[in-house]
Parts: sequence; structure tokens; C-alpha cells
Amino acid sequence: MSYFINKFNQKIAYKYFKEKSPGIIFIHGLTSDMEGKKALTIQKYARKKRLSFLRFDCRGHGKSYGDFHNFTIEDWKVDLLDMIDNIAKGPQILIGSSLGGWLMMLAAKSRKSKIAGLIGLAPAADATIYLMNELPKKVKNEIQKKGISKFKKWNIFLTKKFFQEGSKNLVLKNNFSFNKPVILIHGLEDKDVSPEISQKIMKKTSSNKVQIRYLKNSGHRLSTKNDLKTILNAIDNMLELI
Repeated sequence: MSYFINKFNQKIAYKYFKEKSPGIIFIHGLTSDMEGKKALTIQKYARKKRLSFLRFDCRGHGKSYGDFHNFTIEDWKVDLLDMIDNIAKGPQILIGSSLGGWLMMLAAKSRKSKIAGLIGLAPAADATIYLMNELPKKVKNEIQKKGISKFKKWNIFLTKKFFQEGSKNLVLKNNFSFNKPVILIHGLEDKDVSPEISQKIMKKTSSNKVQIRYLKNSGHRLSTKNDLKTILNAIDNMLELI
């Protein structure tokens, strides 16, 4: 485990090994961390293929600085850009899980030359829009009046700022200008992020190298043996496309 100290003197925990390019950066989802099954499976694959690999915890997650409710998509975007600019070397394949799928798209917009391709795992692009629609009325009202409320379903505190910053970082409002390979993997049984989001990403992305792989019986986590096999197969495919 290593730590990157950002410009606010805050620690971002990460694990990195340098091998061949393109490297792979794994970006975890909301309230998750870099120690999940997908991250570790991809790390094992990268070691076997001798590819550089980086995984990290966004602030407010895992072993990185701070509490979840003090951060927003804007902060986590900065965390990812800090990793791309200061730790990873050479072109990168970004693999974003859930909210990490939104983050990878934000990074691809501002670091085009450093990104070789994108792999989205149940990508939750523009998640704050549909999350707000799902919230109980009581929680919505509390966020409006007090600026913060507990969302019991996920056992987290959501803030007004969390949704405001989400609205400033939408990637599907306009066309998504990215002309490199994109592979999206989505379970049709996903109850957290609609499989239609992957369709929307495909339609909005300028690249003609976009593919979606739907898994009939898979849910949001994409962590079964078959799911993981599909993810590794997608990385193999990505390496052929770039």
C-alpha cells in the first residue's frame, strides 16, 4: 500500500506496479474500495500479462482520507486525475465499476491523450440524476432543507452538494466525444443501474468502436465466475483493438 498526498495534504491510498503499456487503472464504485473481487481479479490478470496496474481508493472510501459525505463526484474525478497524472505511466485502459464508470468518462474527457480505451462495468454515468429520483420524499425534503440526510438503503449520508456537483459533471447531457474503443458490460438483472444506461452511453459516444456485452442472469456486482471471465475477455479484446 502506498499513499499519494494531494494538494490539500490529504492521503489517497493506492497500489501500483509498473510493467508494460498500456497500463490498466481500476476505478471502484460508490461506497466500495480497491479491495473488491473485480479489482483483485484484474490485478492477477495484469500480473500474468505483465501489464502495469493501478487501483486506488477515492477520498471518503477505503483507506483514503476523509468521510464519504464530505466528498462528491468532482472530488473523486480529481482523485482519478491525480492518479493518471502522478502515478500511472504511459497510456491507460480505464476500467470503471458502477460510479467508477462515470468517473472514467469524466477522465477521458479531460485526459484524452492518456486514455487508450474504456471498459465500463455496470457504468453509472450521471448517477446523481436517477439516484435523486429514487430517494424517499422524506430524504429529498431533508436534503433540501438541511443540506444532508441519511439514505438508509445504502447506510450513507447524502448531501445537497453531492447532487449539485453531480449536475455540473454530467457526461450524457451532450454527445460524449471519445474516439477510442469502449466496451460496456451490464447485467440484465441489475437493480441499481438500469442496463439502458449502457445503451445511452453507446448512443452518445462518438467512437464507432463501442460494444455492449449484456449478461442475462447477472446483477449489479458483476462478481460471479462467469462475470469475471467476461471482464477478462473484454480486456483481451480491448488490447487487440488499441
